[in-house]
Amino acid sequence: MRYLLSLDQGTTSSRAVLFDTQGMPVFTAQYEFPQKFPAPGWVEQDARDILRTQLTAARDCLAHLAPGDTVAAIGITNQRETTIVWDRHTGEPVCDAIVWQCRRTADVCQKLIEGGMSEVIREKTGLRPDAYFSGTKLQWILRHVLGAAARATRGELLFGTVDSWLIWNLTGGRVHATDATNASRTMLFNIHTQQWDTDLLDLLGIPSAMLPEVRDSAGSFGTTDPAVLGAEIPILSCIGDQQSALFGQRCFDPGDVKNTYGTGGFLLMDTGRDCIESRSGLLTTIAWRRGGQVTYALEGSVFVSGAVIKWLRDELGIIRTAAETEALAQSVPDNGGVWFVPAFVGLGTPYWDSDARGLLCGLTRGTTRAHIVRAALEAIAFQTADVIRAMEADTGALGTVRVDGGAAQNGFLMQFQTDILDRPLLRPACTEATARGAAYLAGIEAGIWDLDTIRTLPDPAETFSPTMGPSARDALLSGWQLAIQRTRLTKCSR
Repeated sequence: MRYLLSLDQGTTSSRAVLFDTQGMPVFTAQYEFPQKFPAPGWVEQDARDILRTQLTAARDCLAHLAPGDTVAAIGITNQRETTIVWDRHTGEPVCDAIVWQCRRTADVCQKLIEGGMSEVIREKTGLRPDAYFSGTKLQWILRHVLGAAARATRGELLFGTVDSWLIWNLTGGRVHATDATNASRTMLFNIHTQQWDTDLLDLLGIPSAMLPEVRDSAGSFGTTDPAVLGAEIPILSCIGDQQSALFGQRCFDPGDVKNTYGTGGFLLMDTGRDCIESRSGLLTTIAWRRGGQVTYALEGSVFVSGAVIKWLRDELGIIRTAAETEALAQSVPDNGGVWFVPAFVGLGTPYWDSDARGLLCGLTRGTTRAHIVRAALEAIAFQTADVIRAMEADTGALGTVRVDGGAAQNGFLMQFQTDILDRPLLRPACTEATARGAAYLAGIEAGIWDLDTIRTLPDPAETFSPTMGPSARDALLSGWQLAIQRTRLTKCSR
């Protein structure tokens, strides 16, 4: 048997998934790793934890192979924007990775906005000045880690998002590369010229010598060092996790839409060769690049989606597992007047409010943990609805939305989501869309499939259809907007 091995490095865990030549997962390994919150709005990870857990998951998958089985190729997909700087010679990170959720550079981004740079950055990168993206995180490291700026100028330090860090380590330090999708999330890459932008590098004071080579999303990223995984296996794809989910959901045609319910929530629409400028707070980004040809996408970003359930488990301790939230939410007829806006690190699309902070309101003596859990799940759906409305404003009415990600397995959430949106949702039986997108791309490069073949592979799905009446829907959406207004008055102090 031949397999594709997908390395799916996420915000809170590292996964590895073996796919067969029908595009179906046959074995999965997953390991969580610690998150660090050293100050309000700051989020960090140890890059060595990221690498350790990802390699362990990959080795588990390889150990599952029967004698004579082979891995034709590895595909890599990863949490985007998370910023790592390491020593070119020793491979040691100079500090903890700054996670995409981290808001420590919000002040820098505000100064860029006040300095009139918003339009320049948007025209070049499709993004807006925001702490979400890698550029100001990298600038922060160079300014605050002792000696980092001088070492970077001398060519001693390398920068990468998580994909580059994994590729560099998997290849024994032979390949320092990224793909166009991950590059497009740095606020340093010109999505029109497909080059690192010298004006933006100069603006943020970043030496070009530390940047990875930008390659197609499907193509050669070297081979694994036998000392790392025990064999030489070609790495034939690399793609950011949300773009990978778009490909994994087979959104190959302009207008196709998917929503991923992961740590954050991300809605992407394939716009084909058209690089569409949003008027409603969406981002313009690269969906993938194959054979030098770019496919673009519009994206809406929710910073805290499934992560709110992890917070209920790990910080509040009112649930033991994510799975129990479905029954808890269904045990009460409504949210009991409880509203929860999980703006732990600000609000993304369409508000882009870095200073907003989370809000839990409407509590009474009769409030139970079931009401709070239900309000948290409803918040995930309300945030997605905000993004859908923005995308409709830019592109017109949307059709069926395909969903994936861990929280998409929650039946209550999916039914509430379809009710609030008043449109059908399609949930594939295989919710491994992120891992599968990277596997599809690697399989195409390995000669196992072409695009037309992938369209015909088995893909059973369940449809959720709305049942809520318009008056109930309107009342809930009005309550959510009131909660959002209150949240935006709850500013953080930096």
